[in-house]
Parts: sequence; structure tokens; C-alpha cells
Amino acid sequence: MAAETSIVTGIAGRYATALFALAEEQKQLDPVAADLDQLQGLIAASSDLARLVRSPVFGSDEQSKAMGAVLQRAGAHDLVRRFVGVVARNRRLFVLEQMIRDFRSLLARHRGEVVAQVTSAKALSAAQLAALKASLKSTVGREVTVDARIDAALIGGMVVRVGSRMLDSSIRTKLQNLKIAMKGVA
Repeated sequence: MAAETSIVTGIAGRYATALFALAEEQKQLDPVAADLDQLQGLIAASSDLARLVRSPVFGSDEQSKAMGAVLQRAGAHDLVRRFVGVVARNRRLFVLEQMIRDFRSLLARHRGEVVAQVTSAKALSAAQLAALKASLKSTVGREVTVDARIDAALIGGMVVRVGSRMLDSSIRTKLQNLKIAMKGVA
């Protein structure tokens, strides 16, 4: 476990490591990962839920009750519901999304996979994700887990990070580079 904990840091890393250890002990890694993926999707899809998670205006009791209801309705496992309850009571819900990413990193390391953080201007289709995974697998030489995010400010294209390597093929960056080149000509 010591090798796995070194890949995550800070508050989110400590919570993710604790959840990972509990899930591994209870042999619930895959169900917990699925519940966390579903929760992250719910947060991304609902601006109200995102505001509840990120805003310091809501009290811990309000956050705890609301997240409990959301997770109950989503059919999340008891371990995930209790974990999010503790996070809400400890006023750490604002880093929940980073906790989920850190949990994914720990799980990928446990499985011998590499995590690729992919940011695109719009959501990638299942076929695009599969093609990207295959391409990254051939480049990296290991199984790849994709952590997909959306940032409309990219305009088009995507930014892919695998470890310390980054490939930025976004339209935003190309336009910035063109702007810099044009200033150099003038």
C-alpha cells in the first residue's frame, strides 16, 4: 500500500487512500469505483448538485442529508454512502471530485494500469474513447484508464496527460500560438 499512497497527496489523497483501503479490505473495489463514477457523472450533470458540493454556504448537515438522499436514490453501496457522509460532516465535500480522481488513480495502479487525463471541448463518444484508449495503450504499453473531462474553453481538440507527458492539440492553444507568432512578425 505504501507504493500506492505516494501517487496521491493532500486532503483528497488521504480520504481516497482511506476509502481505497476499506474497499480493498471488503473486496468492493469495482462496485465502489462504479458508484464513484456514477456520482461524478451526477455532479457533472446537475448544476444544483455541483453547487451543493462546492459551496461553503451550505452547512454540513444540509450537505450530508442531501448527498445521502442522492446516493440512496442512485443505489450506491453502503460504503460509498457512509464515506460521502463522513466527507460532508467533515466539511470536505468541496474536494470530493478530486477524491474520486485520486481513488481512480489508486485503483489503476492496483490493476497495473495508467491513468490518462483527457480534457476535450465536448463529450467524447464511446467509439472515440475506445479509439483513444487503444492509441494510448499502444503508446504507453499498458492498459489505460481514461479520466475524461469537458472544458468548452478549448474550442475544439483535446489535451491528454499521461503521467508527466502532455499532448495539447486544442484549438485554444493553436490560436494562442498563432497569436504569439503574429506578434513576433509585427
